[in-house]
Formats: sequence, C-alpha cells, structure tokens
Amino acid sequence: MGEEGKGNGKEHKLKRKAVQVIFGCGSIGSAVAKELEGRGINVVIVDKEEKKVELLNEADFIAFAGDITNPDVVDAVMAEGEPEVIFILSSDGEANKKAVKNVKEKLPDAQLVVRAFGPLDKEALKELGVDVILAIPDITARTAMDYLERMKFRRKAKELTAMIEEIKKREEGEGKLGIVIHDSPDPDAIASALALKHIARHVGVSADILYRGEIGHHENRAFVNILGIEMRRIEHEADLKDYDMLALVDAAVPGANNFLPPGSKVNIVIDHHATNNNGKIDADFIDIGTDNGATSTMMMRYLQELDMPADKVLATALLHGIRTDTSGFRRETHTSDYSAAAFLHVTADKDLLVQIEAPPMSTEMLNVIGGAIQHKKIKGSYLITNVGAVANRDAIPQAADYLLKLEGISTVVVIGLCEDKICVSGRSKDIRVNIGDAFVRAFSDTGSAGGHATMAAAQLPLGVFSGVKDKDTVMQLAEDAVSKRFLSVMKEEASE
Repeated sequence: MGEEGKGNGKEHKLKRKAVQVIFGCGSIGSAVAKELEGRGINVVIVDKEEKKVELLNEADFIAFAGDITNPDVVDAVMAEGEPEVIFILSSDGEANKKAVKNVKEKLPDAQLVVRAFGPLDKEALKELGVDVILAIPDITARTAMDYLERMKFRRKAKELTAMIEEIKKREEGEGKLGIVIHDSPDPDAIASALALKHIARHVGVSADILYRGEIGHHENRAFVNILGIEMRRIEHEADLKDYDMLALVDAAVPGANNFLPPGSKVNIVIDHHATNNNGKIDADFIDIGTDNGATSTMMMRYLQELDMPADKVLATALLHGIRTDTSGFRRETHTSDYSAAAFLHVTADKDLLVQIEAPPMSTEMLNVIGGAIQHKKIKGSYLITNVGAVANRDAIPQAADYLLKLEGISTVVVIGLCEDKICVSGRSKDIRVNIGDAFVRAFSDTGSAGGHATMAAAQLPLGVFSGVKDKDTVMQLAEDAVSKRFLSVMKEEASE
C-alpha cells in the first residue's frame, strides 16, 4: 500500500469503530470534522497534505496522509472499521469524482456526501449515484436567505415587545393590552392570542383575550376547556375602555368578522391571511405573514427569537392551532409550519391533543349535518345546501367540511341563518378554484367575505328579507340569492 494510510510515520488504530470518514480536509472538511466530533461521532480523516495531517493528529483527530484518488486509501479506511458515511470534500472536483468511483467499487453500501463545483459537476455526481451533493454557493445562498428571514422576525419581535412595553410607560405599570380575535374564534386565533398574552406577561403587561359571538364548534370548546384558556366575551364597544392598547390577531381588518368598529385604528396587527383591503391597515405594528400556514406559526417564531419558551399548555395550543389551520398539514402548508410544529411537538402534551381532537359530537351538530344532507342540491361537482336557523354558527363550516367528503363533490357551499345574518361557508378541493376569491367577488358588495383557496366564509345582512317572518321562506330566498351570485362568479372564472 506504500505510504497510503499513514500519518506522521505511524499507524493509527481507532479506539472505537469508525462511523464517518472525511476525504479532503480543507476549510469545509475541517468544519464538518469539528461538528461531527462535537456530536460524539467518530471521524477518520484523509488528506494529501502531511503537515495538515500532523496538525489534525495533534488536535486528537484520527487522520491519514493519502491521495483520495488512490483506491488504497479506501482499503486503509476499511482496515479501521467499515464506515457508514463518507464525506468527499476536497477542492478538486475531478479528484472527488475519482474518489466516488473507488468508494462505490469497494464500499457499495456506504452513504456518500460529495462537494460539487458547478451544474455540470452536480449532474456528473448524480449519474455516479451520490447520495447528497453539496453545492457550496447554493448552500451559502440558502443560509443567507434563512438568516435574513430570522433577522426579519427578530426585528419584528423586538418592535412588538417595545410597543407593548409602552403601555407601562403610559400608565405607570397599570395599563392593559386587549387582544382581539374574530367572532366565534378558531384554535389558530385562540392559540395565537394566548402566545401574545404570554409575551405581554414576560414584559410585565397584563392582557386579556377578547372575542364576540360563541365558541360553538365542539372541538373548539374542548380546546378551550381542556387547556383552561381564559377569554373575555365582549358585548359592547364601551367595554374596550378598560384597555390602553389593542391588538388584532389572526385578522387584519377591524369590523371584518370581529367586534371592532369598521375603519377603526388598532395598535398591533398580526395575521397570516392576505388582506382584501388594498393593503390599507391602520396600525402602528403590522405583520402579515402570508408565507406561513397559520398565525400560530408566526407566534412560535416570535417566541423563539425572544427566547421565551412556551410552557406545556401554550405549546399544545400552538401545535393544535397549526394543525387545524393547515388541515393536518394538507392545506397551504409552508416549511415554517413544519419547523414550528416539530419544535412545539417536544413540549406539547400529546394526551391533551388526543382529547381535544376527538371530542363527542353534539346532538345539535348531528341535526345540522342531517339538515344539510336533506336539503342539498348538486350541480355538477358543486353542492349547495341550507341548514336553516342555527344557534351555533360554527355548525355551518363543520357541515361544509363533512359534505366535502362526498364522492364526486369538489366544492361545497352551506348557508344558514345566524340571528340577524345569513352565514355562508365554503369549502373546495378543486385546484382550479380559489373559493376565497370567489366569495369576495360574489358577496363583498353586500356583506363581509374572505378566505383561502380552499375555504371561505361570508356574512350577509338580511336586508329586504328582514321583514319576512317565516324562517323557511327567508332561507329559501337567501339560498336562491346566494346560489345565483356564487354560481355566476364561478361561471365567469371558468370562462376567463
């Protein structure tokens, strides 16, 4: 074998079995070696420069002097123990490819991580069957973008805490933050508000979570009750006098499905939905993170940047918020959502999540779904139905979710009467349909409407129907009007 496999004139025997090998130990190879050793992973290093090998040995690394293109180097490594992973990281692209061929011939089961130089080099390494190709410029660019994204959140997080701390300065430590969420709030809104309350508490400011309407969805009620989340139901605008600052969370427009007066100013807006308000939001702090599938994801990232760990209840709430708003990571999910969920999963209470996600269905909910099935009208792959008057408005989207499971149905619209308003919920799994945009086009001129590509909601005033006393007649008239508007918009979209 000649001098291959020798370093500083002596043979090296490993104290433990070699797990990973590095061929070529320049700046990148050295960084990888230090990282692996730091994680307790045994490393064998091969480099052609004897002086470098001596320095590595002096630093307690196990290193050999050798030409990585020489097949004998592979034999030398195998004599010390069969490696699981081989990093080929020299600054010579041709040498790296020759080393790959040698390793493939003698260690066909070893995993290969190889440094590449340019597009042609990457293609050649792919053809050689390399497991992981490291293109340093690509990695550097991605790292730089990740760093910029983190800096954005860090800056935003500091701005947010500085603004909340202003309450103490204004009111000599007695001020209060009101965290407003939308009517009949869902888990993402509730969890996000709970996270903002957690941040406020850390900077010494008291906060309340505020909402109007009912928490009607049986799963949402279980969520609040099991986790013991305290919220205040607001009946009148006058109740807001108790708060020195207002935050709007998981919503961006005052008056759109929340109790704030339309056009009013709030201090803080945090939401992940794109707005239909021409980008005009009157607030001092605004963060609209459309590259996140849930506002809970954004709040988790704030907590990370502020070094404020989430306790078991908050971690469970945020994880449930992400899972529900992304429909179990099947709807409009981003990389940030997976990362946040993985981070939260360590702390979240899995037993509580099971209780929250599998609550019993109420008799009322069963009756609403039964009515939706009974009154359904199907036009092609569209299903439109009305469920009559409902005490629990959350039953309407639940019915829409249920009906979307029917074979041959791609889009569902469910209409119900909620006190003095017509409530409409839409669901779609047709990739050609953006039901949120369709609802805005169909209903925003007569009420409030919005949503995502796969889910939407609208609230419409009774208007001319308010004088009709018979609720069945009201619902039939409303169904006809809603169906006509919605189908007309869908027909327009199909022709565009």
